Amino acid sequence: MTHNSDRAFRTRAVHDGHGLDPATGAHATPIYATSTFGYGSAERGARLFAGEEQGYFYSRLSNPTVRAFEQKLASLEGLPDAVAFASGMGAVSAVCLTLLSPGDEVIFVAPLYGGTTGFLREVATKFGVTVHEAADEAAVEALAGPRTRLIWVETPTNPRLGIVDLGRVARAARACGALSAADNTFSTPALTRPAEHGIDLVMHSATKYLGGHGDAIGGVVAGPEALLAELRGVGLRHVGASLGPFEAYLFLRGMKTLPLRMQAHCEGAQALAAALDGHPALQALHYPGLRTHPGHAVAARQMSGFGGLVSVDLGSQAAAMTFLNHLQLFTQAVSLGDVESLSCHPGSTTHALLGEAALVRQGVTPGLVRLSVGIEDPADLIRDVLGALAHVPVTGDKRLRP
Repeated sequence: MTHNSDRAFRTRAVHDGHGLDPATGAHATPIYATSTFGYGSAERGARLFAGEEQGYFYSRLSNPTVRAFEQKLASLEGLPDAVAFASGMGAVSAVCLTLLSPGDEVIFVAPLYGGTTGFLREVATKFGVTVHEAADEAAVEALAGPRTRLIWVETPTNPRLGIVDLGRVARAARACGALSAADNTFSTPALTRPAEHGIDLVMHSATKYLGGHGDAIGGVVAGPEALLAELRGVGLRHVGASLGPFEAYLFLRGMKTLPLRMQAHCEGAQALAAALDGHPALQALHYPGLRTHPGHAVAARQMSGFGGLVSVDLGSQAAAMTFLNHLQLFTQAVSLGDVESLSCHPGSTTHALLGEAALVRQGVTPGLVRLSVGIEDPADLIRDVLGALAHVPVTGDKRLRP
């Protein structure tokens, strides 16, 4: 692996994690499409399986293409190592199944991605883990105690784009002897590096911005080497949530342009949010780049850009559906972070399984729409959104709320 922490982020995005292929001199990282690797002797095989020697012997546990992706992500997050999984939820599951035991407590700041919340509430609790939902950092501090093992956050949050103070969460975790984990999918290391604020583990759905082209599914967790060795053992050896080499190759290719793409995503989202600010059809507009956003000051401190997502609330599900059905450039689809713009109604898609009570509590309202701003020309995207809003009746008192 090539790695040089003195290089600028854009340079590391291109070069770190891989070099010329030692066997052939190939400039692009090869796709090692093999399930197994010969290890030469019975003695070496025993050492490899026992963990006494590093090397490749079975792709469920490690593969050179996958390893290059892991090392590039670790470099960009500024952490010692990373381990890749078959999906973002594979990464979430591996973290929880590795770290949590019966009697432990988990605290998460809501709202999270619906799949993460579902795993914590529907799966972790079956194994005797107590799960606490916190509304903000103050609630985390109040809930943290001697049984707290893990504090999980996202920032910006999904789908309301709230901002969590990562340093404050990390301090709360250290104070009670817990580990902190941040889902950095929305920000990416191009905008936020949670480890710089004291967070222990950084997770991504690589499907989104890391890949950037909507053609691969994967997940990854970065953190300390000893902790990630445990994650690899549970998530890959025992659970088998292994990333394939072809997907790893696509993520490697995507990450080389991550800084450039994120700049375009941020510029487009900022322009769209500015154009929508004060629009009479909107009941609420959520974008941390707006000074009226309640988390703007924290976002400005811990992010180098405000991200490529904008959420709008049109007041009712009927209005949201009308708006979505009149968009032309924003494809209606779950996921986010593609070069193409996407749109979805979280209450009936990504967060539907949470149930009505949780949706209300977490502010995932019937009228909320999440817009993933792609890299198209911002003027075209603004024209598309304003054109769709023209079909939404303006009724009652629609005051803009951050």
